Amino acid sequence: MPKSYGGVLVPFVLLLISTNMVAQKSLVFGLIDGDDISRRPDPLHQLKSYNGTYNLGDKHYWASAAYTGIHGYAIAGIWLLFGLGFGSYILFKYFHGNSTPIVEYPPSSYILMFSLVVLFTILAIVASSVILAANNGFEHRVERLRQTIFDAGGDTRHTIRRVIKVLLNMQTLLSPYNSQADQMLNVTTHRLRRGSITIQQFVDKTRHTSNEAIRTLYVANIVVVTINLVLLVTALVLLVWHWPLGFIIIILCCWILTTLSWVLTGFDFFFHTFAEDTCSALEDFQQNPQNNSLQLILPCAESGTSDKILVQIGSTVHNFITQLNSKLREVQGLGSNDIGENSSGTRGVCDPFSGAPNYIFTADLCPKDTIPIGELKYVLSRVTCYGENSTGNCAGEGRFIPQASSVILFAYTQSIQDLIEIFPDLLSLTQCSKVKQAFANILQHQCRPFRRSARILWSSMLSLSIIMVLLVLTWIVKAHQETGRSFDTCSIIPKSA
Repeated sequence: MPKSYGGVLVPFVLLLISTNMVAQKSLVFGLIDGDDISRRPDPLHQLKSYNGTYNLGDKHYWASAAYTGIHGYAIAGIWLLFGLGFGSYILFKYFHGNSTPIVEYPPSSYILMFSLVVLFTILAIVASSVILAANNGFEHRVERLRQTIFDAGGDTRHTIRRVIKVLLNMQTLLSPYNSQADQMLNVTTHRLRRGSITIQQFVDKTRHTSNEAIRTLYVANIVVVTINLVLLVTALVLLVWHWPLGFIIIILCCWILTTLSWVLTGFDFFFHTFAEDTCSALEDFQQNPQNNSLQLILPCAESGTSDKILVQIGSTVHNFITQLNSKLREVQGLGSNDIGENSSGTRGVCDPFSGAPNYIFTADLCPKDTIPIGELKYVLSRVTCYGENSTGNCAGEGRFIPQASSVILFAYTQSIQDLIEIFPDLLSLTQCSKVKQAFANILQHQCRPFRRSARILWSSMLSLSIIMVLLVLTWIVKAHQETGRSFDTCSIIPKSA
């Protein structure tokens, strides 16, 4: 190898080795940190450990996750500084007239360098094509995952609003007769409103932030890779036509694009880390919803407290219907057919709850000889003695319940009916059923392709960045090799050779 040829190539080989060492070291530490979020350095806290969990609302989480892509940012900085230094050296030599003496190379060296340029160019084009496909796949996967999570939050919020509406109706019915129930319903509706507002704030904030981040990364990958593809094809054309100035401009532009590709390598690794964190958080949520960072954004009631509340509701409804049926049997014993006799015997009000101690809700298992409590109001209307009727007339018509008592009884029966209707919603909220179903869908059908697309995007961008470093170095050696020589169009070997 001629002396001047080696003098140009050796510094770049050393740079390539050092940058790859930095990449491998940072990659190892990035993977270690990815397995334990709390051990990641936090740039917003003087690079001390994050000491937190997966939390989309915490800027320190985002900063520590973004820091996992430090290998890409660091190599981008080294590559840019080396480019500035090398460019300054070339300009210094050019303006001071220190030209390198022309050295004759054997024809095989021209063929070798041209072959390397073509090889690295083809590899770069292939890597760019993989990036474009992986970029589209990743954007589709993350959008689908985001939508599933937001839909789960939206469904939960709609359920809460439906429950609040029913509770307000119950509060209106019972407030004149039961101040304790009115106060309890008032406290419950306020808590549900706060939960609904928390979910809505999370959805609004995170939807906008995540959409901007994903869209920015998607567009940046497309723009950098597309421009890089155009420059690769242009460089081949200029290399065959042997236009030195245009080739130098291409090298300069590709140097800048290589810097950007290393930056995007860091960002793509950051989103790869985010994909791993997200799926791990969902797995933890499925195992323990109450002790999980997602509890802050999609709150679920504590299992112990919620079970007690549900049992208390079941006990209240069961005892009320039991007493009501007892009274109905007394009335039927007096001979009133309007209260509920049929061909199969005496009917009572359907009790959807089993007895103590669990009070299990079984809405669809009511006996055929019972009626829903909601239909009791029609029975009450037939046996109620209204104000315009005299007591004698009422007795003759079988209307033995005073209007005031009938109104109170109607309020309680309607409230119990409302409570029965929303009990499945209460059960869903306390058990986080819709959220768990959505997350189970993600874990079963989305997490694996989501992780895979993020990994392919990052690894293909890393491959392109390494290939572009090799290609730019080869271009520089090729440009130095052709300096001061005359070529025929589409010729690889110069005329002087």
